[in-house]
Amino acid sequence: MRKAKRRKTHSAFPAIQYIMKRKLVFICLMGILVTLTVNAQPKVVAHRGYWDIEGSAQNSIRALIKADSIQCDACEFDVWLTADKKLVVNHDDHINSYVIETTSSDTILNQKLKNGEYLPSLDQFLDVAKRLTIDLVLEIKPHKNREHEKEAVKMILDLVKAKELETRTSYITFSRNAFDELVKQTNCPILYLNGVAPDVLKKIGGTGADYHINVFKKNPEWIKQLHDSGLEVNIWTVSEPEEIQWCIDHGADYITTNNPELVQKMIKDPL
Repeated sequence: MRKAKRRKTHSAFPAIQYIMKRKLVFICLMGILVTLTVNAQPKVVAHRGYWDIEGSAQNSIRALIKADSIQCDACEFDVWLTADKKLVVNHDDHINSYVIETTSSDTILNQKLKNGEYLPSLDQFLDVAKRLTIDLVLEIKPHKNREHEKEAVKMILDLVKAKELETRTSYITFSRNAFDELVKQTNCPILYLNGVAPDVLKKIGGTGADYHINVFKKNPEWIKQLHDSGLEVNIWTVSEPEEIQWCIDHGADYITTNNPELVQKMIKDPL
């Protein structure tokens, strides 16, 4: 009696495995995409701290604490050297008619800010920063005396190191003299404020560009060129919704702003 031929059957497992592999690849790709999207979000830098609120003032201790309290990524502030070689925090080169660079620290540190605080020394400012988690963007202001400015750079770097804040501090300046001294003396991030082309910036030793938004609007291709060169992009001072969105859309690494809460909201809830 002849045996009946057994019909060949095809297992469903290979098909199921193929489908599962494709799903796994898709999930992995989505995970990578989400990670890249998160990493691409710009960080928020409070310009002169978070000062545009009640009880605060530009470059005040209160502005630093407030910026940290709303979880800004960094606080930008400005530093000068007084006539008797004390480092102080203020934006303008003068306060209440006293020129900081040619006035003693006793006089400068006795001046009050708009919120009633005394103008802080850098030592005081950094002592408070140590107790917080916010990063620091320290601007070295252009001094009229170049030697005075060089001394300021060294003193600033020494103080930041002594406060153990090197890993949380980056430096910015308009002064080429101060910039060159920073390149010589530190491995911390150094961003130039003058709008030079990306190839020039890389050649002179900068780690990033910290340019006004109008510079980048005039040269939008610079953003990609900077990133392709491994350099960071910080755009200032961006506080209006349209400009904030422009920075987000064009891939800024940092947005320096007088309105940090609005920038945070627009990053969290993109259009």
